[in-house]
Amino acid sequence: MSKQVSFLDLKKINAQYRDDLIAAATRVIDSGWYIMGNEVTKFEQEFASYCGVKHAIGVANGLDALNLVLRAWKELGHLNDGDEVIVPANTYIATVLAITENNLVPVFVEPDPVTFNLDPSNVITALTAKTKVLFPVHLYGQLAEMEAINKIATQHGLLVLEDCAQAHGAELNGVRAGNFADAAGFSFYPGKNLGALGDAGAVTTNDDELATTIKALRNYGSHKRYENLYQGLNSRLDEMQAGFLRVKLNHLDAEIERRRYIANRYIAEITNSLIELPYVHSQLGHVWHLFVIKSANREVFSQYLTECGIQNLIHYPIPPHKQQAYSKYNHLTLPLTEQLHREVLSLPIDPTMSDDDIAYVIDTVNHFTV
Repeated sequence: MSKQVSFLDLKKINAQYRDDLIAAATRVIDSGWYIMGNEVTKFEQEFASYCGVKHAIGVANGLDALNLVLRAWKELGHLNDGDEVIVPANTYIATVLAITENNLVPVFVEPDPVTFNLDPSNVITALTAKTKVLFPVHLYGQLAEMEAINKIATQHGLLVLEDCAQAHGAELNGVRAGNFADAAGFSFYPGKNLGALGDAGAVTTNDDELATTIKALRNYGSHKRYENLYQGLNSRLDEMQAGFLRVKLNHLDAEIERRRYIANRYIAEITNSLIELPYVHSQLGHVWHLFVIKSANREVFSQYLTECGIQNLIHYPIPPHKQQAYSKYNHLTLPLTEQLHREVLSLPIDPTMSDDDIAYVIDTVNHFTV
């Protein structure tokens, strides 16, 4: 029987911190305060400090984080129904859902052919009089070209929202993901580099007014008990999840370093010409949420890996503009995006992988033929 390598062993990852996680759960249980309590307050402070921002606002999940920023900008008069938001076409659908949920219009642009992130040159081409927001996604854990994107935004008076769902801890010139734009949304879905033990998310920003607005919107639109400024929603970070995230935040940088070690070995030692390895713009600017390769023979390659006991996944098989949910955009032709979605495949990059596991993946990939 072949060796078995999991894509991401969450049970093993969280087992490392079992005692501290149990202590955090016990703290919450014993506190008698289960919504918007001390754990949420402390985590918001700690995560804001980690990202280098003034405000972190805990919310129910990553999609809500993005949704609430756009919603708040509408409440503050910065956006109106029908305004356009430029977004990379090859992102996960949640990025687009946040746009359409707010009656805004997604403008899909082709990604950079090397990094797969938002391409500033394509942003410029896509600008219209109705463009109001640039929405870069730090795909797979690699920072988008924020300097160029922010320059465009400044020149045209646009807002910038970072989708940091895959990029916790990514850094460039001492600035971390979540601190490059007007606001950012994070997901703490269990499989993220900083993962809760359930759904959770956060918004980061340096804008006091925006932070105050989002804090009200996440809590039924209420800034004061039984007084409602807005028609808000219930999207509060759970007290228990906040306690778990406080534990795991202490280990995030160490887990990122292990991910980088695995990625660097893959890049250095995978030599199969049938496999196209990812491009790394900056070592600190990539936290390797996913290690995504390209193969023109993806289906055969995926089946080969599976037969060899290596779990692999596809992020993502269908781009948003080809989803049934967005049938009004199905007519769009975006060749690079569509090629990526045909050819990408994610190899295991689990911080608990052993060196033997890493070597087995490398050797197996190198022996793939068609």
